[in-house]
Amino acid sequence: MTKLVYFAWVRERIGKPEEDLDLPEGVVTVADLLSHLKTLGEEYENALQFPDVIRVAINQEHVEHDEPIAGAREIGVFPPMTGG
Repeated sequence: MTKLVYFAWVRERIGKPEEDLDLPEGVVTVADLLSHLKTLGEEYENALQFPDVIRVAINQEHVEHDEPIAGAREIGVFPPMTGG
């Protein structure tokens, strides 16, 4: 099981702050994860319709979409962030 934590409008659109998911074997990278999540329902599709702008952190460290997720205890999914 992998703990997914959703932030800001990703959380609002999915309708939950976090969940534990048993990911299929074919989900190897962050990009695979985002593609898989979009298959879980309309709310996920809506939240992740533009995956290129979604930021992801594995074990509280921001990573690129080609990063492997093996061994991740927690994966955070964020909308784009601005500085300030």
